[in-house]
Amino acid sequence: MWKKKKISLVIGIVISVVVLGFISVTFAVKKPTVVVVIKKDDSQYWEIMKAGMEKGFKDFGIDGKVIVPNDSSTKKQVELLIKAYKEKPDVIIAAPINSSVSPTLETFTNVPILLVDTDLPIKNKTAYIGTNNLDLGKKAGAFLASQLQPGNKIAIIGGDLSFPVFKERVEGATNSLRNAGINIASIKSGISDDPQTIRHLVIKLMRDQPDIKGIVTTHDTIAISVIKELEKQGLFIPVIGPDGLTDMVKYIADGTVPGTMAQNPYDMGYLSVETAMKVANGQNVDKFVDSGVDIVIKENAHDRLDFYEKIVE
Repeated sequence: MWKKKKISLVIGIVISVVVLGFISVTFAVKKPTVVVVIKKDDSQYWEIMKAGMEKGFKDFGIDGKVIVPNDSSTKKQVELLIKAYKEKPDVIIAAPINSSVSPTLETFTNVPILLVDTDLPIKNKTAYIGTNNLDLGKKAGAFLASQLQPGNKIAIIGGDLSFPVFKERVEGATNSLRNAGINIASIKSGISDDPQTIRHLVIKLMRDQPDIKGIVTTHDTIAISVIKELEKQGLFIPVIGPDGLTDMVKYIADGTVPGTMAQNPYDMGYLSVETAMKVANGQNVDKFVDSGVDIVIKENAHDRLDFYEKIVE
Protein backbone atom coordinates (compact mmCIF):
# COMPACT_ATOMS: atom_id res chain seq x y z
CA MET A 1 0.00 0.00 0.00
CA TRP A 2 2.75 2.42 1.05
CA LYS A 3 4.70 1.53 -2.12
CA LYS A 4 1.74 2.39 -4.29
CA LYS A 5 1.25 5.69 -2.46
CA LYS A 6 4.94 6.45 -2.83
CA ILE A 7 4.88 5.72 -6.54
CA SER A 8 1.76 7.88 -6.98
CA LEU A 9 3.43 10.68 -5.04
CA VAL A 10 6.55 10.51 -7.19
CA ILE A 11 4.47 10.48 -10.37
CA GLY A 12 2.48 13.46 -9.09
CA ILE A 13 5.66 15.39 -8.35
CA VAL A 14 7.11 14.59 -11.76
CA ILE A 15 3.91 15.67 -13.50
CA SER A 16 3.84 18.88 -11.45
CA VAL A 17 7.45 19.66 -12.34
CA VAL A 18 6.78 19.02 -16.03
CA VAL A 19 3.64 21.17 -16.01
CA LEU A 20 5.34 24.00 -14.12
CA GLY A 21 8.30 23.77 -16.45
CA PHE A 22 6.03 23.95 -19.48
CA ILE A 23 4.21 26.98 -18.05
CA SER A 24 7.52 28.69 -17.25
CA VAL A 25 8.84 28.11 -20.74
CA THR A 26 5.58 29.31 -22.27
CA PHE A 27 5.68 32.57 -20.35
CA ALA A 28 9.41 32.96 -20.92
CA VAL A 29 9.13 32.85 -24.68
CA LYS A 30 6.05 35.10 -24.93
CA LYS A 31 7.22 38.39 -26.40
CA PRO A 32 5.52 41.74 -25.80
CA THR A 33 3.41 42.70 -28.80
CA VAL A 34 3.63 46.23 -30.22
CA VAL A 35 1.76 47.63 -33.21
CA VAL A 36 2.98 50.88 -34.77
CA VAL A 37 0.80 53.03 -37.03
CA ILE A 38 2.81 55.75 -38.79
CA LYS A 39 1.81 58.45 -41.28
CA LYS A 40 3.39 57.21 -44.48
CA ASP A 41 6.44 55.38 -45.80
CA ASP A 42 7.05 57.22 -49.06
CA SER A 43 9.70 59.56 -47.68
CA GLN A 44 13.18 59.00 -46.34
CA TYR A 45 12.23 60.43 -42.94
CA TRP A 46 9.75 57.63 -42.30
CA GLU A 47 12.05 54.99 -43.77
CA ILE A 48 14.71 56.04 -41.27
CA MET A 49 12.26 56.01 -38.37
CA LYS A 50 10.99 52.58 -39.39
CA ALA A 51 14.57 51.28 -39.47
CA GLY A 52 15.04 52.50 -35.89
CA MET A 53 11.84 50.75 -34.82
CA GLU A 54 12.82 47.47 -36.44
CA LYS A 55 16.21 47.60 -34.72
CA GLY A 56 14.36 48.17 -31.45
CA PHE A 57 12.08 45.16 -32.05
CA LYS A 58 15.17 43.01 -32.49
CA ASP A 59 17.19 44.41 -29.60
CA PHE A 60 14.38 44.28 -27.04
CA GLY A 61 12.83 40.97 -28.12
CA ILE A 62 9.51 42.48 -29.17
CA ASP A 63 6.93 40.98 -31.50
CA GLY A 64 6.32 44.21 -33.38
CA LYS A 65 5.11 45.47 -36.72
CA VAL A 66 4.78 48.82 -38.47
CA ILE A 67 1.68 49.52 -40.57
CA VAL A 68 1.09 52.48 -42.84
CA PRO A 69 -2.00 54.09 -44.41
CA ASN A 70 -1.82 53.46 -48.16
CA ASP A 71 -3.17 56.91 -48.96
CA SER A 72 -1.82 58.90 -45.98
CA SER A 73 -5.29 60.16 -45.13
CA THR A 74 -6.76 60.73 -41.68
CA LYS A 75 -9.63 58.38 -42.49
CA LYS A 76 -7.30 55.54 -43.46
CA GLN A 77 -5.07 56.06 -40.43
CA VAL A 78 -8.12 55.93 -38.15
CA GLU A 79 -9.15 52.64 -39.76
CA LEU A 80 -5.69 51.18 -39.16
CA LEU A 81 -5.63 52.39 -35.56
CA ILE A 82 -8.96 50.68 -34.89
CA LYS A 83 -7.67 47.52 -36.54
CA ALA A 84 -4.50 47.66 -34.40
CA TYR A 85 -6.59 48.10 -31.23
CA LYS A 86 -8.73 45.07 -32.07
CA GLU A 87 -5.55 42.95 -32.22
CA LYS A 88 -5.13 43.63 -28.47
CA PRO A 89 -1.38 44.32 -28.51
CA ASP A 90 0.49 45.15 -25.31
CA VAL A 91 1.26 48.66 -26.61
CA ILE A 92 0.18 50.82 -29.55
CA ILE A 93 2.57 53.42 -30.98
CA ALA A 94 1.00 56.05 -33.23
CA ALA A 95 2.41 58.90 -35.33
CA PRO A 96 -0.79 60.93 -35.76
CA ILE A 97 -1.39 62.60 -39.11
CA ASN A 98 -3.20 65.39 -37.27
CA SER A 99 -5.46 66.10 -34.30
CA SER A 100 -8.45 64.56 -36.11
CA VAL A 101 -7.32 61.13 -34.90
CA SER A 102 -7.53 62.20 -31.24
CA PRO A 103 -11.18 61.14 -30.68
CA THR A 104 -10.37 57.64 -31.95
CA LEU A 105 -7.27 57.27 -29.81
CA GLU A 106 -9.17 58.44 -26.74
CA THR A 107 -11.65 55.57 -27.10
CA PHE A 108 -8.87 53.02 -26.64
CA THR A 109 -8.86 51.49 -23.16
CA ASN A 110 -6.73 48.82 -21.50
CA VAL A 111 -3.82 49.41 -23.87
CA PRO A 112 -1.05 51.99 -23.40
CA ILE A 113 -0.83 54.59 -26.19
CA LEU A 114 2.54 56.07 -27.15
CA LEU A 115 2.76 58.96 -29.59
CA VAL A 116 5.83 59.39 -31.79
CA ASP A 117 6.90 62.34 -33.97
CA THR A 118 3.70 64.32 -33.32
CA ASP A 119 2.31 65.07 -29.87
CA LEU A 120 -1.39 65.46 -29.12
CA PRO A 121 -3.06 66.38 -25.80
CA ILE A 122 -5.05 63.15 -25.49
CA LYS A 123 -6.08 62.06 -22.01
CA ASN A 124 -4.95 58.42 -22.30
CA LYS A 125 -1.46 59.10 -23.68
CA THR A 126 1.27 57.26 -21.80
CA ALA A 127 4.17 59.16 -23.39
CA TYR A 128 5.31 61.21 -26.36
CA ILE A 129 8.60 60.28 -28.01
CA GLY A 130 10.06 62.84 -30.37
CA THR A 131 11.25 66.37 -30.81
CA ASN A 132 10.36 69.46 -28.83
CA ASN A 133 9.31 71.34 -31.96
CA LEU A 134 9.09 74.73 -30.29
CA ASP A 135 12.71 74.32 -29.20
CA LEU A 136 13.66 73.06 -32.66
CA GLY A 137 12.15 76.18 -34.20
CA LYS A 138 13.99 78.41 -31.74
CA LYS A 139 17.31 76.75 -32.60
CA ALA A 140 16.61 76.97 -36.33
CA GLY A 141 15.82 80.68 -36.01
CA ALA A 142 18.89 81.31 -33.88
CA PHE A 143 21.12 79.48 -36.35
CA LEU A 144 19.81 81.50 -39.28
CA ALA A 145 20.22 84.72 -37.29
CA SER A 146 23.87 83.80 -36.64
CA GLN A 147 24.46 83.88 -40.42
CA LEU A 148 22.93 87.36 -40.81
CA GLN A 149 23.08 90.89 -39.47
CA PRO A 150 20.43 92.67 -37.37
CA GLY A 151 17.97 94.36 -39.68
CA ASN A 152 18.35 91.78 -42.47
CA LYS A 153 15.12 90.52 -44.00
CA ILE A 154 14.10 86.89 -44.04
CA ALA A 155 11.06 84.87 -45.12
CA ILE A 156 9.29 81.94 -43.49
CA ILE A 157 7.68 79.33 -45.75
CA GLY A 158 5.64 76.66 -44.02
CA GLY A 159 3.12 73.92 -44.31
CA ASP A 160 -0.34 73.94 -42.77
CA LEU A 161 -0.04 75.69 -39.41
CA SER A 162 -3.07 73.84 -38.06
CA PHE A 163 -0.58 70.97 -37.84
CA PRO A 164 0.99 71.34 -34.34
CA VAL A 165 4.52 70.42 -35.47
CA PHE A 166 4.63 73.21 -38.08
CA LYS A 167 2.92 75.76 -35.86
CA GLU A 168 5.42 75.20 -33.04
CA ARG A 169 8.41 75.38 -35.38
CA VAL A 170 7.26 78.68 -36.88
CA GLU A 171 6.52 80.10 -33.43
CA GLY A 172 9.95 79.11 -32.13
CA ALA A 173 11.80 80.44 -35.18
CA THR A 174 9.86 83.71 -35.09
CA ASN A 175 10.77 84.28 -31.44
CA SER A 176 14.50 83.70 -31.99
CA LEU A 177 14.67 85.79 -35.16
CA ARG A 178 12.86 88.76 -33.66
CA ASN A 179 14.99 88.60 -30.51
CA ALA A 180 18.07 88.75 -32.76
CA GLY A 181 16.77 91.83 -34.55
CA ILE A 182 16.02 90.05 -37.82
CA ASN A 183 13.17 91.47 -39.89
CA ILE A 184 10.60 88.81 -40.81
CA ALA A 185 9.42 90.31 -44.07
CA SER A 186 7.17 87.46 -45.21
CA ILE A 187 5.38 84.46 -43.71
CA LYS A 188 3.73 82.08 -46.15
CA SER A 189 1.92 79.09 -44.69
CA GLY A 190 -0.36 76.34 -45.92
CA ILE A 191 2.18 75.56 -48.64
CA SER A 192 2.06 72.07 -50.13
CA ASP A 193 5.17 70.00 -50.84
CA ASP A 194 4.59 70.29 -54.58
CA PRO A 195 7.88 71.52 -56.16
CA GLN A 196 6.09 73.60 -58.80
CA THR A 197 4.01 75.41 -56.19
CA ILE A 198 7.13 76.17 -54.17
CA ARG A 199 9.02 77.24 -57.30
CA HIS A 200 6.38 79.84 -58.22
CA LEU A 201 6.27 81.04 -54.61
CA VAL A 202 10.04 81.59 -54.50
CA ILE A 203 10.06 83.35 -57.88
CA LYS A 204 7.41 85.80 -56.67
CA LEU A 205 9.04 86.24 -53.27
CA MET A 206 12.46 87.13 -54.69
CA ARG A 207 10.93 89.36 -57.36
CA ASP A 208 8.88 91.30 -54.82
CA GLN A 209 11.55 91.35 -52.09
CA PRO A 210 14.97 90.88 -53.68
CA ASP A 211 16.72 91.91 -50.45
CA ILE A 212 15.64 88.71 -48.62
CA LYS A 213 18.79 87.31 -46.96
CA GLY A 214 17.55 83.97 -45.63
CA ILE A 215 14.61 81.59 -45.50
CA VAL A 216 13.23 79.31 -42.79
CA THR A 217 10.91 76.46 -43.75
CA THR A 218 8.90 74.09 -41.59
CA HIS A 219 10.45 70.97 -43.11
CA ASP A 220 13.07 69.75 -45.57
CA THR A 221 10.70 68.88 -48.39
CA ILE A 222 9.92 72.57 -48.80
CA ALA A 223 13.50 73.65 -48.07
CA ILE A 224 15.01 71.46 -50.79
CA SER A 225 12.64 72.84 -53.45
CA VAL A 226 13.42 76.38 -52.27
CA ILE A 227 17.17 75.77 -52.57
CA LYS A 228 16.81 74.33 -56.07
CA GLU A 229 14.90 77.39 -57.28
CA LEU A 230 17.35 79.79 -55.65
CA GLU A 231 20.21 77.96 -57.38
CA LYS A 232 18.47 78.46 -60.74
CA GLN A 233 18.33 82.17 -59.96
CA GLY A 234 22.02 82.21 -59.02
CA LEU A 235 21.18 82.99 -55.39
CA PHE A 236 22.93 81.28 -52.50
CA ILE A 237 21.35 82.35 -49.22
CA PRO A 238 20.85 80.34 -46.02
CA VAL A 239 17.81 78.08 -46.07
CA ILE A 240 16.82 76.17 -42.93
CA GLY A 241 14.57 73.11 -43.13
CA PRO A 242 14.63 71.26 -39.81
CA ASP A 243 14.59 67.57 -40.66
CA GLY A 244 18.17 66.79 -41.69
CA LEU A 245 17.34 64.48 -44.60
CA THR A 246 19.94 63.27 -47.09
CA ASP A 247 19.38 65.86 -49.83
CA MET A 248 19.54 68.69 -47.29
CA VAL A 249 22.68 67.29 -45.69
CA LYS A 250 24.31 67.01 -49.14
CA TYR A 251 23.70 70.73 -49.68
CA ILE A 252 25.46 71.37 -46.37
CA ALA A 253 28.34 69.03 -47.23
CA ASP A 254 29.02 70.83 -50.51
CA GLY A 255 28.69 74.29 -48.95
CA THR A 256 25.47 75.34 -50.71
CA VAL A 257 23.90 76.16 -47.33
CA PRO A 258 25.78 76.68 -44.05
CA GLY A 259 23.84 74.22 -41.89
CA THR A 260 20.54 73.17 -40.39
CA MET A 261 18.84 71.79 -37.32
CA ALA A 262 18.16 68.09 -37.70
CA GLN A 263 15.71 65.77 -36.01
CA ASN A 264 16.77 62.21 -35.29
CA PRO A 265 14.07 59.97 -36.81
CA TYR A 266 16.15 56.81 -36.29
CA ASP A 267 16.55 57.55 -32.57
CA MET A 268 12.89 58.55 -32.42
CA GLY A 269 11.85 55.14 -33.76
CA TYR A 270 14.27 53.21 -31.56
CA LEU A 271 13.35 55.12 -28.40
CA SER A 272 9.63 54.62 -29.04
CA VAL A 273 10.14 50.85 -29.08
CA GLU A 274 12.39 50.98 -26.01
CA THR A 275 9.68 52.97 -24.21
CA ALA A 276 7.05 50.43 -25.33
CA MET A 277 9.17 47.63 -23.89
CA LYS A 278 9.38 49.41 -20.53
CA VAL A 279 5.63 50.06 -20.50
CA ALA A 280 4.86 46.43 -21.39
CA ASN A 281 7.04 45.36 -18.46
CA GLY A 282 5.12 47.59 -16.07
CA GLN A 283 7.83 50.21 -15.66
CA ASN A 284 7.11 53.92 -15.25
CA VAL A 285 8.28 56.11 -18.12
CA ASP A 286 8.69 59.85 -18.63
CA LYS A 287 5.77 61.63 -20.27
CA PHE A 288 8.19 63.17 -22.79
CA VAL A 289 11.09 61.16 -24.20
CA ASP A 290 13.29 63.62 -26.11
CA SER A 291 14.92 62.19 -29.24
CA GLY A 292 17.13 65.27 -29.52
CA VAL A 293 18.11 67.83 -32.13
CA ASP A 294 21.48 67.99 -33.91
CA ILE A 295 23.18 70.94 -35.52
CA VAL A 296 24.41 69.76 -38.92
CA ILE A 297 27.23 71.77 -40.49
CA LYS A 298 29.82 71.00 -43.13
CA GLU A 299 32.21 69.46 -40.60
CA ASN A 300 29.80 66.69 -39.53
CA ALA A 301 27.58 66.38 -42.62
CA HIS A 302 29.48 63.42 -44.09
CA ASP A 303 29.16 61.43 -40.86
CA ARG A 304 25.39 61.80 -41.04
CA LEU A 305 25.33 60.83 -44.72
CA ASP A 306 27.39 57.72 -43.97
CA PHE A 307 24.97 56.73 -41.21
CA TYR A 308 21.93 57.16 -43.46
CA GLU A 309 23.59 55.10 -46.19
CA LYS A 310 23.99 52.19 -43.77
CA ILE A 311 20.36 52.10 -42.64
CA VAL A 312 18.41 53.11 -45.74
CA GLU A 313 18.87 51.12 -48.93
